[in-house]
Amino acid sequence: MGLSDKLLNSDKRAMVVDDCCKLLETQLTSKSGISGLGLKAAYSALKGVKPGYIAYAVEQLLPDCFTALDPMWNEGVQNGDPVAHLATNKSRTADALLSITDARAKKVSRPIVRGTYEKLRGSVKPYIEEAIPDFAKVINKYA
Repeated sequence: MGLSDKLLNSDKRAMVVDDCCKLLETQLTSKSGISGLGLKAAYSALKGVKPGYIAYAVEQLLPDCFTALDPMWNEGVQNGDPVAHLATNKSRTADALLSITDARAKKVSRPIVRGTYEKLRGSVKPYIEEAIPDFAKVINKYA
């Protein structure tokens, strides 16, 4: 059984999406400086697309993200600590997640969403890597 099957069933889906949205908000709040302002401005622009857009986007991305993470998560389970495994392999984990968002961004019809993603894409990997330990804990909470 893959992560999507475990985490996105009808009993857990809303809680997983909510926790991922809370994690996103927490991560953004902790950012400062010029790059932090840029991330916060982009997030605000995306929130303005329509009410509930962030949660909708998260919910749409999670199945593919969990499928991409399944091999690494399973490696971690075999090694005894999947949370630590994703955190230790944060670059590989971030690349797997970004491959999903890259593919999805190519299909987006809303110019503000595509443009925002394209502007930030080159600089976000370190931020994704920083969030991996907390994201892995969210996964573990429901897996």
